[in-house]
Amino acid sequence: MVFDPLYFLFAVPGLLIALFAQIKLKSTYAHYVRVPADSGLTGAQAARAILDRAGLSQMPVQEVPGHLTDHYDPLRRQLCLSSENYHGRSLAALGVAAHEAGHALQHQAAYAPLQFRMAIVPVTGIASQVGVYMALIGAGMATSFGQKLALLGIGLFSLFVIFQLVTLPVEYDASRRAKQQLLNLGLIASHEQKGVSRVLSAAALTYVAAMVSALMTLLYLLSKMNRRH
Repeated sequence: MVFDPLYFLFAVPGLLIALFAQIKLKSTYAHYVRVPADSGLTGAQAARAILDRAGLSQMPVQEVPGHLTDHYDPLRRQLCLSSENYHGRSLAALGVAAHEAGHALQHQAAYAPLQFRMAIVPVTGIASQVGVYMALIGAGMATSFGQKLALLGIGLFSLFVIFQLVTLPVEYDASRRAKQQLLNLGLIASHEQKGVSRVLSAAALTYVAAMVSALMTLLYLLSKMNRRH
C-alpha cells in the first residue's frame, strides 16, 4: 500500500479531538473519583437501586476487571462495572454506574437508536476493517472493477460510520436517564449534579471523537476514489 500524505489531513481532526477527549476524561474522572457521594452508596448499589425501581430486579450487576471497562451487555442483559466503580463510593462511580443502568432502561423501553445499533453491531467490526482495505485497493485500480470494489468498500465502511453516528444519541440519552434517576431516587443531592454531569460529559466526548474520526476516514476514502477515477 502506497503511503499517502493526504490521509493525515483527514486524520488530524479526529486524532486531535480523540487526544483532547482522553485527557479530559482522565482528568475529570481522576478528580471526581476522589469526591465521595453524600449518600455513601457504591456504584453497584446505585445501579441496583435504579434497576430495581424500573422492575429489572432480575438483571445482574457484575464486577469486571480493568479501568473504565464499564458497559451494558444487551445480549446477556447484565450490567458490568469495573472494580473501581463497582465498589467505589464517589460521584464518578455513581455517575458511570447510573449511565450503564441507563442503557438497561433504554433496552427495556425499546429505545429506537439502541435497537438499531444492536442490529448492526454484528457487521460493524468487519465493515470498519474490510471496507477500508477494499476501498483503498479498488481506488488504486484504474479499471471498472476497481471502481466497483472501491464503492463496495466505501459502502461497507459507511455502515461503521452510521454505527458511530447513532452511538451519540444512545450515549447522551443514557447519561440523561442516569442523571434523572440519580436525582429522582435520592442517590445524589442536587449540589452533586454538576460533578456527575462533568464526568458523563467527558465520557461522551470520547464517542464524539470516534464519530469524527470515522467520518473523516470516510471522506478520505471518497476523495481517494474520486482522484483515481
